[in-house]
Order: sequence, then structure tokens, then C-alpha cells
Amino acid sequence: MYKKAAKIIRKAKRVAAFTGAGISVESGIPPFRGEGGLWTQYDPNFLEIGHFKHSPKASWELLKKIFYDGLADAQPNAAHLTLAAMEKRHLLETVITQNIDGLHRKAGNRKVYEFHGTLKTLICLGCSKEYPLSEVDLSFLPPECRLCGGLLKPDVVLFGEPIPEPANSQSFFEAEIADVLLVIGSSGEVMPACIIPFVAKGHGATVIEVNLNESQFTHQVTDVFLQGKATEAMTELGEALALTRSDRSRTTGNKTSTEEQHEHP
Repeated sequence: MYKKAAKIIRKAKRVAAFTGAGISVESGIPPFRGEGGLWTQYDPNFLEIGHFKHSPKASWELLKKIFYDGLADAQPNAAHLTLAAMEKRHLLETVITQNIDGLHRKAGNRKVYEFHGTLKTLICLGCSKEYPLSEVDLSFLPPECRLCGGLLKPDVVLFGEPIPEPANSQSFFEAEIADVLLVIGSSGEVMPACIIPFVAKGHGATVIEVNLNESQFTHQVTDVFLQGKATEAMTELGEALALTRSDRSRTTGNKTSTEEQHEHP
């Protein structure tokens, strides 16, 4: 099946990847849903925009504990690095991700549409000024805008907020023009993101799915199902695509991190 998937990808004119929480689990980032998911430990209402505005300090305390303290050291794993290598070798055009962890960019992918936003920037609800995370001191909560004193919010989609542009329209456009969509680690349960593979299929794309378990896509749009952990399946797919260890490396500053170093977080 991996050779079949690799052959489809090599022959494709335009390949897009669509990723969900399952690709980041092996980097130590728990999913929101399912066994061990965040919603089994926390009330999801704290991520509702109305609650955030009404109780910003309480919301920020949980945001900091769950996302910023607990996940600060998360690193890209072999699955992320394989996607970056595919882009480097012109086997992948773009990544559409439901994840807010920033690991695709950290791995080296350049063209990434973050459908639900990113934790790596914060935005002022007063004047809309954006701040890189590195410029915000989260030891004082809730953080405030240096320009207008407004409340800062992680630049992610909270419940009750629309999908941001241009990520929304560009993600669907990429699905429409791709002739292969590589779905990795998405259960297909989150609207409206889960529509994207259906849009791709409806426009004639071949859908290759990588998932530990069957999803909402498996029996409806998937053409090739590669069952397994994201790191193992994507490593095997990378080998079928003849990606080298050098291809699957990430350069940060003067240090190079290899797939082998990040395969097991």
C-alpha cells in the first residue's frame, strides 16, 4: 500500500496535506477529543469566546497551563519532518492543518494554512495588533496590549468565532485544485474543517489517509488507507518516496535535527 501511495504522489501534479490532532500526539500534544483528550479533563467552555471576554484571567490561567506551559518544549516528530521533506523535494505543495501548535512550520514547511489559527501569535481584541509570542510576558495575566491596553487573545479560533481569512478560503481553494490530498491524523469530526477532504474528493482528488483508526473519511472519500501511528506510517511512506535522512532533517540556527532525534518525543 505504501508503494501504491508513493506512486500516486509521484504522478500527481499538485499534492496537499490535511492534518489533524493525530499527527501531533507523538510530539506529546494530547488531542481534544477521545480517550485521554483534553475535554476529558477540562470543561471546553473555557475556550468559548464569550467566556473568555467575561472571565479573561480565569481563561488565560487555563490556556497558559494547558498550552503554553505544558507544550512549550514540543518538537516536530517524524511525520511532520516527512511532510517538510516532501515539500523540499517538490512532492507536496501545501499543508492545511487543524492544529494550533505550529509544528509544521517548526519542521520546515513553508506553505501552511493554519485553519484554526496558531498559539505562536497573540492578537489584541481592542485594536487588532498582533504580537509574536516571544514579545508577550505571560507571567502577568491576562496579558494586555502595549498600544491600547486591550485584552490579548491567542490567535486561535475559540468556540463562537469564525475561521480566519485567508486560511479559510485558501484551504478550500487548495482542496479544490489538488489532485491528491494526504489526510493525516484527522478524525473528521470537527466542522467546518472536516468538509475539506470531501471538497477535494468532489473535485476529483485521490485521497490517501494515514490514521491509527478508521475515521469519518475512511469509507466515504478515502482511496488508500495507511493504518498506523503517524510517525511510523509517514516514515514508511517517506521511504517509499525515496526521501533520504538528509531530506528529513530540520535546521534551526546552526543545529540540524534529524528525523531519528524527533521520532520519539
